[in-house]
Amino acid sequence: MISRIFFASLFLGMYSTGSSLSCKWIVKDPGDKMCQFSLHNKQALGLLDMMVSITNTTKVAEIEHNVAFPNRLYRKTSKATDKLAFIVQILEKLFALFEEDHSSASWEENTVENFLNIVNKQAEELRSCIGSHSYTTQKVQRRTEIHFKRLLNKILKKNGYSAEAWETIRNITKDHLSQCGFLVNSLGNAH
Repeated sequence: MISRIFFASLFLGMYSTGSSLSCKWIVKDPGDKMCQFSLHNKQALGLLDMMVSITNTTKVAEIEHNVAFPNRLYRKTSKATDKLAFIVQILEKLFALFEEDHSSASWEENTVENFLNIVNKQAEELRSCIGSHSYTTQKVQRRTEIHFKRLLNKILKKNGYSAEAWETIRNITKDHLSQCGFLVNSLGNAH
């Protein structure tokens, strides 16, 4: 009886890990240079480049020192499904952050909407790859939550949602999307 449970658990674990790796969204088709996630990520980064605001660069530099980038969180996830779940959480948090009042940033609303649509699409597609059975550890989830609360409170709210605060958020978002791209590429290179 115990051996049946063991083998069933082993099979389920292997299947769930393998299913995320076979996800069409993160695996390159033969002849393609990038997977779908990477293509969309490149588009999102391009839109962020278009959203540059003319700001006081000294003030932006001061603001950026308030919240450190969570490099450790990106290194904490080891299993493929954990990485995908972590990326989904990051994308959802970025989406929520950009829904805040960004009227002081001189961004074209259409560009922001396109950016949000791409980020949402990435999160939805990755979520469908992992299903509901995968999640990051509570510690990683909690630290990610804390990081994004700090971005909201110590950068946006503290600085009155200024153009400089949004420029800081835009730069941090580029770093997050780049790191998410590296994680996805590490999954694609594993197979």
